[in-house]
Amino acid sequence: MPSKPILAIVGRPNVGKSTLFNRLIGERLAIVSEIAGTTRDRLYADADFAGREFTVVDTGGIVGEREAVAENDTAKFFALARAQAQLAIAEADAILFLTDAEAGVMPGDYEIADILRKSNAPVYLAVNKADNEKRTAEAVEFYALGLGEPHPISALHGIGTGDLLEEIIEHFPPAPEETESEIPQLAIIGRPNVGKSSLLNAILGQERAIVSEIPGTTRDAIDTQVLWRGEPVTLIDTAGIRRRGKIEPGIEKFSSLRALKAIQRADVVLLVLDAEDGPTTQDAHVIAYALEENKGIVLVVNKWDTVEKETNTQKEYEERVRVAFNFIPYAPIVFCSAKFRQRIPAVMDTALRVRQELRTRISTADLNEVLRDAVAQHSPPTHGKTQLKFYYVTQIGIVPPTFVFFVNRKDMVHFSYQRYLENKLRERFKLTGAPLKMIFRARRKKDE
Repeated sequence: MPSKPILAIVGRPNVGKSTLFNRLIGERLAIVSEIAGTTRDRLYADADFAGREFTVVDTGGIVGEREAVAENDTAKFFALARAQAQLAIAEADAILFLTDAEAGVMPGDYEIADILRKSNAPVYLAVNKADNEKRTAEAVEFYALGLGEPHPISALHGIGTGDLLEEIIEHFPPAPEETESEIPQLAIIGRPNVGKSSLLNAILGQERAIVSEIPGTTRDAIDTQVLWRGEPVTLIDTAGIRRRGKIEPGIEKFSSLRALKAIQRADVVLLVLDAEDGPTTQDAHVIAYALEENKGIVLVVNKWDTVEKETNTQKEYEERVRVAFNFIPYAPIVFCSAKFRQRIPAVMDTALRVRQELRTRISTADLNEVLRDAVAQHSPPTHGKTQLKFYYVTQIGIVPPTFVFFVNRKDMVHFSYQRYLENKLRERFKLTGAPLKMIFRARRKKDE
């Protein structure tokens, strides 16, 4: 899947960025508050306007240099938000600079404007809270920022946002044709210093021929095509997460935006974990996006050579990883040492197996045999005098394998019973690594 254009919303604290973010994506995902600095981390979600899909990034507020470097907890938080916003700016295909009509042009707006002028992406200046004629007329004051025409809008009421979006999407990069590559696309992602580059080099050093280096859609990334067991494979390298321009030191740990682009183009994602550090919340944050994109996932525990081993060390470590990633219990875990090129074939073979599982097709007869056995072993739930009934199941798609279950009451399909059926499908058809999509539809009573 081609990566979607990225629209980053930036501005001072409390100008309404999260409100606009929620407006653009059509749901209340960002926390909206009158307290400046509520958005502490980058938040991103997909949006669709006039048939064009894109990713919207909500950022924390950017404050002045002096406040950002002051030695107190609040300043440290603002410095963090500033650094994350600058990464979003560096990675965006378009930038929406949000200002506040009620407050007028502020000194901080001039500083942000100076930052944005150094960006390669087009900048669109929006003046929020212009919800009456007076504020709309006063929006012309924002010409002083030197970023072109100000667009008066009201994120809260949706005034002017449609016209602004029309202009933005008109200047997005052309949407590439969505054609599925027959060559496996594997993305190597993870936090800095977990060994992504080492893993890539170890794969390339396993006496495999490098076929070509293909410039990737992700900035600063090179797609490398190799022959693995005689078959071509494209490795999408996100190891080049480096500071750009004057981005603050420490920004490298916030790598999810670049990983996001790589994930969208990949079939299978290899999340590299540092065996010494263990899984982190940032790892879970990034891999959750891969899950939303229905990608295959392999958890790669690197630097396993640095861990002191006892009888149950690997088993206990695997349990620790399972707890951290309890939302993907099916994802295979592979332990390796990229430094010493240990178990590298297991990493690649597992990833390619998962990709193959994504394309699994199962006959309706085989599916319904599993369904009948599952229902016989564990009866569906009841509600009052009504029992959940399953009529039949069929597969309607692949990548990921997608199944439709026809039932009498889809509202009675509890998550636990859905997970039970999923486990039965995985067990029967050896679907150990691919995500499965399960849809439940109610059949009309007269059809029973």
